[in-house]
Amino acid sequence: MLFQLTMFPTTKKTGTASASADVAKVINIIDKSGLPYRMGPMSTTIEGGWDPVMKVINKARLMLRKNHSRVYIIITIDDRKGAKRRITGKIASVEQKLGREVNK
Repeated sequence: MLFQLTMFPTTKKTGTASASADVAKVINIIDKSGLPYRMGPMSTTIEGGWDPVMKVINKARLMLRKNHSRVYIIITIDDRKGAKRRITGKIASVEQKLGREVNK
């Protein structure tokens, strides 16, 4: 399964519009999970089964809730039976059809 995740607090410290410090903490939790993932500029894709990925997402959510009263979360899931290595495989499939590499 692929999980596309966007998660950030909606409450910020006065004077800053950036949530990158909190997003970095979320990425650290994902990275330490050992699950395959790819960070993008607006979302992160995590590959794995329902329970392991949801455990990581919940851990990140609870971490943000320690210092913020509101957390915004969007999760999009691609559940394809028997599929493996989808993070790299989906891109490779498109590149094969194009006959060239794409900007990653």
